[in-house]
Amino acid sequence: MAARRGPAATVRKIVDYVVLGAGSAGCVMANRLSEGGKRSVAVIEAGKFDIGRIDSWTIQMPAALTYSVADERYNWNYYTTPQKGLDGRSVHQPRGKVLGGSSSINAMVYVRGHALDFERWNESEGVSGWGYADVLPYFKRAQSFKSRDPDSDTDPSPYRGYEGPLKVTNYESPKSRTNVLFNVLEEAGAEAGYPVTKDTNGFMQEGFGPFDMTVDPDTGKRCSAAAAYLHPAMADPARKDKLDIFLETLVHRVIFETDKEDGAVPRAVGVECEDTKTGEIFHVMAEKEVILCMGAVGSPQTLMLSGIGDRDQLTEQGITDIIHHNPEVGKNLQDHLEVYLQYLCNLPVSLYPVAAWTVRHLHDRLGVGIEWFLRGTGVCASNQFETGAFIRTDKGHKHPDIQYHFIPGCVVGQLEVLPHHGFQIHVGTLRPTSRGTIRLASSDPKAAPLIDPNFLGTQQDVDDMRKAVRLADELIQQPAFQPYKGKRHAPDPELDTQNVSKENDDAIDTWVRQSSHSAYHLSCTCAMGKVVDSHGAVYGTSNLRVVDASIFPSITSGNLNSPTIMVAEKIAAHITGNELAPEHEEYYVPADWETKQR
Repeated sequence: MAARRGPAATVRKIVDYVVLGAGSAGCVMANRLSEGGKRSVAVIEAGKFDIGRIDSWTIQMPAALTYSVADERYNWNYYTTPQKGLDGRSVHQPRGKVLGGSSSINAMVYVRGHALDFERWNESEGVSGWGYADVLPYFKRAQSFKSRDPDSDTDPSPYRGYEGPLKVTNYESPKSRTNVLFNVLEEAGAEAGYPVTKDTNGFMQEGFGPFDMTVDPDTGKRCSAAAAYLHPAMADPARKDKLDIFLETLVHRVIFETDKEDGAVPRAVGVECEDTKTGEIFHVMAEKEVILCMGAVGSPQTLMLSGIGDRDQLTEQGITDIIHHNPEVGKNLQDHLEVYLQYLCNLPVSLYPVAAWTVRHLHDRLGVGIEWFLRGTGVCASNQFETGAFIRTDKGHKHPDIQYHFIPGCVVGQLEVLPHHGFQIHVGTLRPTSRGTIRLASSDPKAAPLIDPNFLGTQQDVDDMRKAVRLADELIQQPAFQPYKGKRHAPDPELDTQNVSKENDDAIDTWVRQSSHSAYHLSCTCAMGKVVDSHGAVYGTSNLRVVDASIFPSITSGNLNSPTIMVAEKIAAHITGNELAPEHEEYYVPADWETKQR
């Protein structure tokens, strides 16, 4: 065998499995592969430890989510290339750089996606074994659900898990919620003619209702993938000598061995890393597999740095040792785009007093913080996305194509709020038709890649966002909101969202281009069927897998943390021989979907 290890470097560790990235998927893989101390695992993570410092409360406190996502110590802090569809703006793309990855800095909204997303994967996108019945058992294996509502239905649901490591909760009934505006949203949805659903992750995603969140209801703390999977594994005596975590360690490339003479495919045998504290280059070797869990940006970037990708693009960056030519690596990038409609609130019920940095409201802010530190309860124990909705924009859609998030406050940037009471509704489309790319900017692993989501790259996406804005503003005009709704802050109140005309269409489109944000749901850049097989194995190689949101064939309908964890659970079960039988549960599709929008 001819080794491809480059310059001599210290081999710091030899294990069965090397997991690259300690994010949502990487934490799952590390836990499941090392269970019982049967297999040795090394995890390589570029970020720092997630807890134990005096300021780590910003990760653990659900209501402090804007602080963790804005903290450059925990964040790759990427930006997109200038987006033609957004008037040339570059859009922020935070990615977790800490144990737990983006699950340690995200908004904690737990959404599995619609059953038809997985039926689409299984049927029209040619990825067998990923239908809804196939994936449901792994969602349940991961989950430990417990409502914050003392009066919630205690009968077990066939759609929920109750014994998994990932703590999930919600505020099911109106009286359990931390702000009256969450109830107003649900009431307004019903007044507008939409259904109300008890569980958006169960039988019926469509409608208005409580949103699940990855928060431990007993402690009031964020339940990241690190808290759920990695910390318990690290504390397990049976794994003391079987699980190694390399922090502040940057992956340079995957190391391969191959024998060109007998036509064998290149075999992944380890990884070249850099200790970013000392600059030392070293190797960690894998006797069984190298598993990339670096996300929709990091995984294609590392494949390309390792010689797997489009030959012409790699040689442009000086990478001439091509392991496998595959132009699909880094393509098919998908993300959710959203806008924030903001309104002043006529009644003093919003989060403003506890969110504002003012002397006048300092006691309010300190009070809710102290309650959380002492008891793990109150406003700070909520991610403040307690209710929301999934709806269809038009007849002819079998399942929802837009999502509403709702906050009882008005956010400016990432850390500020408007200096008065207000509320905002986030709306975005769930299945965009635009496709983007991840490309190398350099062969230097320290260089950020070129992230081009191609937002609003199709007229269909422009039209759909316009519909979404109109429907969101229509919702706020419902009777339930009238005692609360003041002047619209964004978009400008002069913009007429309800009367359809070319002038109004153009005005809405302009506002969307100038004001929209990423929902931070990057995915699909190492898609199953194009870059990897249905078990995450990378085409053209052996002993190399990708396991994260990059292998989705297409984006799911909602936030991506939950389906990413499911994917890791399912592939880990395949590797360890601990697979679950399919579970065939019903799911809701409106009987009149072909003729009615609601």
